Amino acid sequence: MGEPARLADAPTAEGGPIDWDTARATARRLVRPGPAMPRSEAAATVQRLREHAVTAEDHVRDLTGLDDGSSPRPADVVDRPGWIDAAAGGLQVMLSGLPTPGRNPVGRFTAQTAGVQAGAALAFLGSRVLGQYDPFGGPAESPGRLLLVAPNVVTVQRALHVPAEEFEMWVCLHESTHRLQFNAVPWLREHFASEVATFLSVAENPEALTGMLGRLPEALRTARRDGVRDSVGLLALLQTPEQRAVMDRLLALATLLEGHADHVMDAVGPAVVPSVETIRRKFTARRQGGGLGDRIVRAVLGLDAKLRQYAEGAAFTRHVVGTAGMDGFNAVWTSPETLPSRAEITAPEAWLRRVHG
Repeated sequence: MGEPARLADAPTAEGGPIDWDTARATARRLVRPGPAMPRSEAAATVQRLREHAVTAEDHVRDLTGLDDGSSPRPADVVDRPGWIDAAAGGLQVMLSGLPTPGRNPVGRFTAQTAGVQAGAALAFLGSRVLGQYDPFGGPAESPGRLLLVAPNVVTVQRALHVPAEEFEMWVCLHESTHRLQFNAVPWLREHFASEVATFLSVAENPEALTGMLGRLPEALRTARRDGVRDSVGLLALLQTPEQRAVMDRLLALATLLEGHADHVMDAVGPAVVPSVETIRRKFTARRQGGGLGDRIVRAVLGLDAKLRQYAEGAAFTRHVVGTAGMDGFNAVWTSPETLPSRAEITAPEAWLRRVHG
């Protein structure tokens, strides 16, 4: 669909267990083309998305009370290859501290194989992700980059048969909420980076990896017995208590951030998006649908677990806002200690008692 603006080339720093050049090349080769549309219509869509991102952030500020004191900026609107480059660059930086295979033929083959696998996953996601806020992208002096994937927004809007500008605004409300979460909460970006670093440092421990492999047979038996059906649940069965504690904190934070954004995109209401109830109903049905192959891939990539994050996080937010008001909910942003635990996400009354007494 035309050529939306692309991000600068992703970093090419060496390091990590994956050949990212192979990952990018694989993803670009496998990703499906976007929808066909006249160049003028594509350009108009890109321009609207940039503008909607600014307007949406104003609405999010009014509803949530979050404010970073700066003027909202337009989004970076990208096509599918542009998102692949951005996502690969972010993952490359995040995983660069993990052990690197040797430069011998076996090591290069291992890294390239991992690159093909990563590229296949990026291709699958590249035709589905509507938007993304990368808190660590962009220039070092002003970190954070909001991405909107124009062909995917158009594809889903057409499939749902909902008004284009209303759906675009609805998507922008979600991603603008993420931008404000990280920009208006001074400690959140560093805390998130620290938690990811802790998780990776535990994960890269050779003894931890050996232990996970040793626990695999028992974990598979437990998964079958207890009906564990997603990769996140299986991973939890493989982990030590230390690993599980780190993962639980990250999952709780991700669930809060996604659920809060999902709540906001609906709570802003019909004054901003008149067809919001119809969009939510159709979008939720689409999220849960798909053919057998699509459902299998989603399960392998952990996307079904992510869908539960949206639902559980939104339910937590609705309950707390309904009980304590938006100001009461915003106590979650006071410090890392006031973030809900994974158990509290599904038991918001426990969080209310702990934080508000």
